[in-house]
Amino acid sequence: MGNIFSFPIGNAIITRCWDCATGQASFICNLEGNLHALQTEVAELKELRSDLMRRVKIAEDEQQLKRLNQVEGWLQRADRVINDADQLIWESPQQINELCMGGCCSRHPRSSHKFGKQLVKRLQEVKDQKQKGDFGIVAEKSPLLSVTKRSTEPTVGLESILSKVWSCLQKQQVGIIGLYGLGGVGKTTLLNQINNKFHDMPHDYHVIWAVASQDRPIEKVQDQIAKRIGLLNEGWKSKSLDEKAGDISSILCTKKFALLLDDIWEWIDLTRAGVPLPTQQNGSIVIFTTRRLDVCCQMQPNMDNNIKVKCLLPGEALKLFEEKVGAETLHTHPDIHKLAEEVAKECAGLPLALTTIGRAMASKKTPQEWKYAIQVLRQSTASVFPGVGKEMYPKLKFSYDCLTSERVKSCFLYCSLYPEDEPIKEDELIHCWIGDGILDKHTNLSSARNQGHFIIGSLIEACLLEKVRFSRVRMHDVVRDMALWIVGEFEKEKFLVKSGVQLKELPEAEKWEEITRMSLMDNKIENLTEILECPNLQTLFLGRNDLKVIMDVFFNSMPMLRVLDLSDNMNLEELPVGIAKLVSLEHLNLSFTKITKLPVELKALEKLKYLNLEWTRDLEMIPQQLISSFSKLQVLKMMRCGYGCSLLLEELEHLKYLNVLTLTFRSASELEKASRFNKFFSCAIEHVSLLDFRDSRSLNILALANLQNLYSIKCTSCMDLKKVKIASNIVEGARYFHSLRYVGLTYCKQMRDVSWVIFAPHLEKLLIRDCNSLEEIISKEKLDEVTESKANKNLFSRLEELDLRRLPKMKTICYRALPFPQLKKISIVKCPMLKKLPLNSNSAKGQRFIIEGEKEWWKDVEWEDESTQTAFLPSFKPQ
Repeated sequence: MGNIFSFPIGNAIITRCWDCATGQASFICNLEGNLHALQTEVAELKELRSDLMRRVKIAEDEQQLKRLNQVEGWLQRADRVINDADQLIWESPQQINELCMGGCCSRHPRSSHKFGKQLVKRLQEVKDQKQKGDFGIVAEKSPLLSVTKRSTEPTVGLESILSKVWSCLQKQQVGIIGLYGLGGVGKTTLLNQINNKFHDMPHDYHVIWAVASQDRPIEKVQDQIAKRIGLLNEGWKSKSLDEKAGDISSILCTKKFALLLDDIWEWIDLTRAGVPLPTQQNGSIVIFTTRRLDVCCQMQPNMDNNIKVKCLLPGEALKLFEEKVGAETLHTHPDIHKLAEEVAKECAGLPLALTTIGRAMASKKTPQEWKYAIQVLRQSTASVFPGVGKEMYPKLKFSYDCLTSERVKSCFLYCSLYPEDEPIKEDELIHCWIGDGILDKHTNLSSARNQGHFIIGSLIEACLLEKVRFSRVRMHDVVRDMALWIVGEFEKEKFLVKSGVQLKELPEAEKWEEITRMSLMDNKIENLTEILECPNLQTLFLGRNDLKVIMDVFFNSMPMLRVLDLSDNMNLEELPVGIAKLVSLEHLNLSFTKITKLPVELKALEKLKYLNLEWTRDLEMIPQQLISSFSKLQVLKMMRCGYGCSLLLEELEHLKYLNVLTLTFRSASELEKASRFNKFFSCAIEHVSLLDFRDSRSLNILALANLQNLYSIKCTSCMDLKKVKIASNIVEGARYFHSLRYVGLTYCKQMRDVSWVIFAPHLEKLLIRDCNSLEEIISKEKLDEVTESKANKNLFSRLEELDLRRLPKMKTICYRALPFPQLKKISIVKCPMLKKLPLNSNSAKGQRFIIEGEKEWWKDVEWEDESTQTAFLPSFKPQ
């Protein structure tokens, strides 16, 4: 019985022994040995893979090479083999535990046999993969794509300018194109779109994108070009600038390239960088972006190829703003959409501001939040919005940081004192700079003013100021906010600016003693009755308020005040005698006030250099010897002043520094009397107003023609004046009015022509209104006389604006067509007999000025030919 019960055990042993005896039993017997061998081979394969990857990385990152396909294939296969082997190794402990009898048998022989077989297979795969991993070369230069597409967000309002740039590229001799404009206006986005347009359209250019740097721009551009054309290798960084330029040039000379160069801050010598200059022969082009117009002109002087990227139009701006806010927020409350229009308006079309503030408002769901946002923006405190003070303003500040000197920076910040969106008269701004002491100390006023105009030009070139119209500039709303942010965050001097915010009384300030410049312009303040402790205040703007009363004590604690502007206070009838406390005052503007007299106490203002009394029509009394007591006076403006200038002529003779005069003459005899005084001719009379002239039917213009610095002439309500005579002895010279830029004639009922403007070759604006008898501007007879003498071949060659209104008998501007190379606008309103304009097909070449008028008048205009009519049809703007 015992033998019977032990049989099954013996049978199992016999079976297992049989298995081991067969050839396939080796998979189980060698399982442990093969496992150790696989672990070793996998470790070695991983080391080989790591070494190879390091070589590939160096080749790709430092040498800008592309890995070989066979290397990439080997690495992929190695990864797969290692993963499969690691999986077996991970499963092996369970299989090892199943082995018995010294590892030659298994409790689950079929499973162990299968595992052992897989082990042998993976071991061979690993060995084979190791054997194939010996590469002498792992990477090589790859063929370059002609364009690499750049990621960019969808844009609004750039389509027309993109089309303009692309159209410009079609010209055979385009060469270099500059895109300039304010920071954040979309120049880089536009350049991205140009790049991607190259990507999406067939062309034969090799497109290279590079970003310049304020630090070592040429070297940085060289490195990016080298990377793009496959030159960046181990030895590149050790090469000199000239060696790099030679390498770049040798390749680009063989290619038709388009270099897209973003954000340059100074002139870059392309040749020194190794970039061949684009020519008609090589067909290459360079397109760059910059914030500075002067950089555009330095890169290439052809202004036709310098394109300004402007802020968005109101409709486009609102569309972009609403996209950033999102439809969900806009529809949260019925009032929010209308409020969003107001917020967008405050961004003044600048895409960076619209985007930043739009995103900040995306979470604002109540009208109260939106109303607060409008209030904040109008008070120039937008830095409370997320992203404005930390992202937007710092981006814009780069333009400020790159200004050439601290003086130019101070001049820029000073512009923020003016109200939002305010057109600023260049001349007034410069005189404020002079009075405040910002400009250099100059030996004469002319030199100081020239420096002022140079600085204004620099700020315009930096796109921090905009030229808006006749001798005026404007600061973009967002740039103004940024300027005030700079003053608050970084400058030692402190501004208090509350202009145009409807104040009815003086604002509050934490530390009056720290304020250096204050602007309360364009408010509703009526009375100044308290003492302001402002010991460091240098400039105070109080213009365009409702001032009636200024207490004597108001100026008691402003010993450093140098500039005081009280202009455009039409209710101000009297100056406080306390103004005599302003012993440092150099600049006093009283224009457009109703003051009736100047207090004799003004004699205490011994440092006064600038006094503006223009349009003080109620001014009847100026104490004797008051004006002459201002021994340092340089500028005296009295045009349309109620106090006759003839009463002051003798006093003016004693002002040895007087350099600028503006005057009104009410009769020919008064003008003739003034011409006998030396000061009348020696100082720069810039503006003359001829008013009434009841005592004369004719005027000899020679008396004014000799004023070499005469900038403008206004002739108003000279009812009896029929003729302005041109003396025969000035016809030959015809250079007398070389400084005259503006002529205005209004309510001169008897005047029939103004042919004397022939002798103003630099005239920029001509305004004629309500002259009932005027039949022509330039008579044929007088123009022929001048033409024969070759006095003025380029009639109206500088004219920018021609304004003609309510001239019932006007028939002719000029009997012949003129080119008008600088003209921007013609306004013709209620001139029913004026049927023909002095325009022909030559006048249309390169010009796109506006012709403003009534629709009925426009229908009746007679054209020289059909081509002229076709050329000017798009110019018409209905009145």
